[in-house]
Amino acid sequence: MLIVAYLIGSIPSGVIIGKLFFHTDIRQTGSGNIGTTNTYRVLGPTAGTIVMAMDILKGTIAALQPTVLYHLDNRYTLLVGLAAILGHTFSIYIGFKGGKAVATSAGILLAYNWEFFLIASAIMFTLVYVTSMVSVASMTSFPIVTLIAIFYYRDPLLSIVALVLTIFIFYRHRSNIARIKNGTESLVHFGIGWHRRQAKDK
Repeated sequence: MLIVAYLIGSIPSGVIIGKLFFHTDIRQTGSGNIGTTNTYRVLGPTAGTIVMAMDILKGTIAALQPTVLYHLDNRYTLLVGLAAILGHTFSIYIGFKGGKAVATSAGILLAYNWEFFLIASAIMFTLVYVTSMVSVASMTSFPIVTLIAIFYYRDPLLSIVALVLTIFIFYRHRSNIARIKNGTESLVHFGIGWHRRQAKDK
């Protein structure tokens, strides 16, 4: 299951969509990242949405193996799902490089607890709208989700996995943190942060 999860997680959605429909290698444009944000920025909202859905779905499919195929306890969903995150981040198909695992992590949460997935998604999209920075929204939403897991759901395994993923997400966003500090982080073209920058530039 871990091997299968890793191979599913390794599927480079952004690279596939970019090459198949746009004749563009997403790794050679924009930030070079294969995830939703760079796809949205380079190829447009339709491509970005498709890549996000694919990345969420591969996390969900990988994580559902224990419960759907082997009728194991739901806790194995999270453990197997971690292999999909490693696959997405260090994809065997593209030289062990990859994305930042935000959408794939959400897909694992969807497999584990769909109600919590909706809460986490609402937090994430609200923060994206307020800041217009996916990086800031990601690094803010993961700690919030971890706190909810600890103090509201009181789920020890989910809390540990969420904490580990929070640390991992911050690690994967090292370059974004540097750009945020010097004011050069890219914005998505909607939301409060985007409109404030547009007004300032005028």
